Amino acid sequence: PLSPMPSLKPIHPFTQKPHRTLISLSIPVLISMTAEPLTALIDTAFVASLGSVSLAALGVGTTLLSSLFWVFNFLSIGAQTEVAQADGEGHPEKAGGIASLSLTMAAGFGLLLILLILPNANWLATLMGASGDVGAEAVSYMQIRTYGAPALLLMMVAFGVLRGLQDMRTPLWIALGMNALNILLDWLLVFGIGVFPAMGVAGSALASTISHWLGALIGLLVVATKLGLSFSFTFKDVKRLLSVGGDLFVRTGLLTFFLAYTTRAATQIGADAGAAHQAIRQVFIFTGLALDAYATTVQSLVGYFIGRDSLVWAKKVVSVGAKWSLGTGIILGMLMWFGREIVIDILVPASAITVFIPAWAVSALTQPINSIAFLSDGAHWGTGDYRFLRNAMIAAVLVGIVGVSLVDLNSSNPLFWIWIATAFWSSTRAVFGWLRVSPGIGNSPFREQILDN
Repeated sequence: PLSPMPSLKPIHPFTQKPHRTLISLSIPVLISMTAEPLTALIDTAFVASLGSVSLAALGVGTTLLSSLFWVFNFLSIGAQTEVAQADGEGHPEKAGGIASLSLTMAAGFGLLLILLILPNANWLATLMGASGDVGAEAVSYMQIRTYGAPALLLMMVAFGVLRGLQDMRTPLWIALGMNALNILLDWLLVFGIGVFPAMGVAGSALASTISHWLGALIGLLVVATKLGLSFSFTFKDVKRLLSVGGDLFVRTGLLTFFLAYTTRAATQIGADAGAAHQAIRQVFIFTGLALDAYATTVQSLVGYFIGRDSLVWAKKVVSVGAKWSLGTGIILGMLMWFGREIVIDILVPASAITVFIPAWAVSALTQPINSIAFLSDGAHWGTGDYRFLRNAMIAAVLVGIVGVSLVDLNSSNPLFWIWIATAFWSSTRAVFGWLRVSPGIGNSPFREQILDN
């Protein structure tokens, strides 16, 4: 059992300067995590200039593929937590085994995604409510982007392993280089520059696929250099990681399903609502990943201190992280509201502005709530409390789906009410997540009396 008293040799920098340590670790994560959604925003701006049909198609394609890809995020989260705890225990060979197994499974699942998505792209687009020209462009996007599935999963796991070692800078440099290449290729392939053909939405997909493969290869090289890679693991090792990831798989699947469900509802309203929703969704993801920087840092630090049998410092990490995350959430909400005209000029077609503004206001007001939801997720990832996270997500998704299903798509502004339902979804996550930390409902790892028994 974990001891409530710290026993740290050597002394971790967080115990001396907690705020400075958390921020110094979070800033590289923040930049690397926001690099890809920032690229997606620029990508959205490129495609928005092609019109509502292309933008709505991009929304369908990115939502569906992101949903399918991120279901496997359990590999990255599980690897990060186990590597962090192994690092705290002082067992680098254990960390290397976890990294090797996670990367191998990422490659296997990526190939499986290619085999499943390619022959079913038309059906998936129809399932998302896309038809006609929107459906055709969405299918083209998905078919090209799917070839990057193994690369994306490999890169996710490599970043998780490195962050588990509290190496936050290497993923930053890889992400910056990869996304710079993505933007350059977007410009060349979407519009057609010089010898490059104008591919439209399909060009955006090809740009993402190429850049993800480059990022994955560099990530693999760095992990191999730091920890070494071994392929001597057994079926028992695979079963153990799948068991750890099972609850995360369900949780991530439910999360991505809900986001896809809201996009489907917005697309069914019409092209303007679909385009407005895509713009809001991209910024929502961008701000969410900014908040997730704190969660990722908290995950690694909590995992490390749990590995060192130091509950006091694990709880201190959560307390410090919560203050910074909530403050950032409030600032993000204010920036979103007062900067709405900039977003409209860049991302929103003129015909979609009327439906955009009310829904955008709801998304801005939800940011402080999101900050607590994300931060508490990171805390529970660090302790390995995956079953609770699964159950909390089940409750949140039920609340959100009921809310969206009650929306009359023929009302004056149904997109506004879809985002109200999304706010209730976020609120449910935040309430359950924080109650698990304090006062520590159920068999929470943060309750000292349970750990002392």
